[in-house]
Amino acid sequence: MEFTEFTGKSVDDALTQASIQLGASSDQLEYEVIEAGSNGILGFGSKNAVIRARKKFETDPEEEISIFSGKADQAIVDSDQTPSEIASDFLKEVFDKMGLEVTIDASFDDIEGVLNIELSGPEMGIIIGKRGQTLDSLQYLTNLAVNRKSSTYIRVKMDTEDYRRRRTETLENLARNVAYKVKRTRRPAALEAMNPYERRIIHYALQDDEAVVTHSEGEEPYRHVVIALKRK
Repeated sequence: MEFTEFTGKSVDDALTQASIQLGASSDQLEYEVIEAGSNGILGFGSKNAVIRARKKFETDPEEEISIFSGKADQAIVDSDQTPSEIASDFLKEVFDKMGLEVTIDASFDDIEGVLNIELSGPEMGIIIGKRGQTLDSLQYLTNLAVNRKSSTYIRVKMDTEDYRRRRTETLENLARNVAYKVKRTRRPAALEAMNPYERRIIHYALQDDEAVVTHSEGEEPYRHVVIALKRK
């Protein structure tokens, strides 16, 4: 696995971000400090800490839910609990390790089989992360924690401060703006690397545009959408 760069207010914060996004406890990570970070003077001239990290070894997908305890079984509560309780207990442990005060509002729709989780608190920017990467990682790990004790698949949807809707609008606007540029210049344009969910938003936003076509190129995590003119 290649090294990935992570940032935080301190090296510990950056390491926490790496643990969340890579799905491994800190002792399972190999990392090097690029920038130790500093508080500056009276808040001026402060710099974030920067590290490069990767997993020392690959873990079984089910074990990824144990990123802070080191044992998968310790990350799962008693199966007599409801999906909302399992998710809430798991997230509380995660946020305690991160030193964050987060209110967790979890509600399960048993008809749709969806567990909706809304997070709130004073430091939601940390929870969202760069382009929503930390929020996506938390949603994925919570999904593992809940479904490991469920006889039927439960879809976990996690959001905070209406981020999902705002991000969707941003990507839809980006798609339309780039499509306009492609029509004007008659040259294809490649967007930045995105996760599968965000790439689908781009595809859907332009699926009814009669002048352009979209497709994805590259390998994860660098896979991206290309917008080009339709061939006549």
